[in-house]
Amino acid sequence: MPRINPVELATADTGVQATLGAVKAKIGMVPNLFATFAHAPAVLNGNLAFADALGSGVLTAAQREIVALAVAQYNSCHYCLSAHTLPGKGAGLSPEAIRAARLGKGQDPLDDAIATLALRIVETRGHVTDSDLSAARLAGLDDARIVEIVGNVAHNVLTNFMNNVAQTKIDFPVVDVAVAA
Repeated sequence: MPRINPVELATADTGVQATLGAVKAKIGMVPNLFATFAHAPAVLNGNLAFADALGSGVLTAAQREIVALAVAQYNSCHYCLSAHTLPGKGAGLSPEAIRAARLGKGQDPLDDAIATLALRIVETRGHVTDSDLSAARLAGLDDARIVEIVGNVAHNVLTNFMNNVAQTKIDFPVVDVAVAA
């Protein structure tokens, strides 16, 4: 049971109704995370704007999902693991690539560098070492990708923490937090 219930669209103020209506029009539903963020419209709008901005960056949709899955696994965010597995598949990640991402790994050298760096950023709270960055660069990550990985990690930490605090009801196909062997 959620500790913070989602805002009901019918009783929300008109600005929140418009924002959540736009979400529904774009993706076909209003995820419980967004309806929970709606208690604080500044957070809802900031989250959506940040996600849109990151979506137009240099990382591909699959690479952004790799970051999301690695971070969600580290933060034990059941909601985000479930929410990002579906679009991960839609972005072209195989079940093996999704499993690898959850373990902080990738299926090719570039995706492996992305997953590894994302995991190191969250593990160290941003205090990565010079050797972490050197390894990322040697694997093909330029400064633009490194900065976007940091941005995607930060965005996913926000959603992970919100879901972990609120115990948001999962409204996607449920994925177990434990990684299958």
